[in-house]
Amino acid sequence: MTHFYRPFLLAATAATTLLVASLPAATLAGTKLPAQVASTPVPSLAPMVKRVSPSVVNIQTRGKVRAQRNPLMDDPFFRRFFNVPEGPAEREFRSAGSGVVVDAKQGYLITNAHVIENATEITVSTQDDRQFKAEVVGKDTATDVAVLRVKDAQLQELPMADSDTAEVGDFVVAIGNPFGLQHTVTSGIVSGLGRSGINEESFENFIQTDASINPGNSGGALVNLRGELVGINSAILSGEGGGNIGIGFAIPSNMARAVMDQLIKYGEVKRGVLGVSIFTLTPGLAKGAGNAEARGALVSQVVDGSAAEKAGVKAGDVITAVNGRAIKSAAELRNAIGLLRVGQQVQLEVLRDGKAVQLTASINDAAPDKDGNAAKASGDPHPALAGASLEDSTNGVRVQSVEPRSPAAAIGLRTGDAIVAVGRNRVDSVNALRGALKEEGSYLLTVRRGNGAIIIPLQ
Repeated sequence: MTHFYRPFLLAATAATTLLVASLPAATLAGTKLPAQVASTPVPSLAPMVKRVSPSVVNIQTRGKVRAQRNPLMDDPFFRRFFNVPEGPAEREFRSAGSGVVVDAKQGYLITNAHVIENATEITVSTQDDRQFKAEVVGKDTATDVAVLRVKDAQLQELPMADSDTAEVGDFVVAIGNPFGLQHTVTSGIVSGLGRSGINEESFENFIQTDASINPGNSGGALVNLRGELVGINSAILSGEGGGNIGIGFAIPSNMARAVMDQLIKYGEVKRGVLGVSIFTLTPGLAKGAGNAEARGALVSQVVDGSAAEKAGVKAGDVITAVNGRAIKSAAELRNAIGLLRVGQQVQLEVLRDGKAVQLTASINDAAPDKDGNAAKASGDPHPALAGASLEDSTNGVRVQSVEPRSPAAAIGLRTGDAIVAVGRNRVDSVNALRGALKEEGSYLLTVRRGNGAIIIPLQ
């Protein structure tokens, strides 16, 4: 049995990471021939490792989280009987992860959002043992990317590669301190590309690698042999013992760069929507649609007044490319659109009745309401719905996406749910939901999930 988790240390030690690969050729950039075995030269990546190591830093965090306690302690009678203080119990924590300097002049670093979760104090340590306090520029839990800033520090940045050019079989390198072992060097190759489905509520396009990634590696750098940043280490699959089994995942540098740009500019990611319901085009669906050879995202519904409708997208179209980049699945289309800025124009290539059609759409900031106006797809209707992207649908208010670890995720909302009523009052739009939740107090949401319905309380 395997387990998926984010590899960062809940300890006082700091951790960095950088994936390192051995290479049997001395002609590649970054290698040298420092020694010989008999008369045979032995290649080494030491020059490249020395060059990139200062760009990878340790990140130590401190903060407080709500402590788990016996459910009986939530009962006022038991709290009075056992003299338990009112309010949530909290405990202090310390954790460690890694970060990568990507802009030395401005002091910007990239790390994982989960590395700094709930942190009230963040300390960055460089390879030469200097320490600096860091501020959070912004974080995006949907991609697990965060940007930190360190002021007045002489740093060394790591150039970012075009991760779209990475190929399965490429050698990659890592340097870090898994389990607190300072600047450990591990090696591997790119084992797979475009991995997704690990967390359905996230935007995923992972680079898979067999380089050793262990607790303490989160936020570190996946580097190619030219000493360029290919990805940000984010997660691993592991066995019962929690150690490395050769399946690690890194966020591609292109995705990290796109998120970073928005976090620096806005402090958040202003994620756009196209306004379509989609399915991955399987061979069976392709045959039924008359496009037996097609691969892409099959449009099952187009939202009225959406960017897709205005662009001319129709139900039954197969979206095969976005801005010239091939789309092979619904997940790839979701990632491509979700990383675009609101208002940005996008070129769509669709197959319609077996013929290629070129369309241009202007990305909306949210799904439009019945009057064609943008209905906010955020948690504005109620604090407990924060992190949920909501849109009007023919069957209530559809939950388009839910950010991991958000209030909406905590109450049990899932992507694909439909909120159909507040108490006994039915709701058929985001505006109607907002109106039903105007007054302070507690509510019961009726949520349609699949063929059934569930009740979710709001406090």
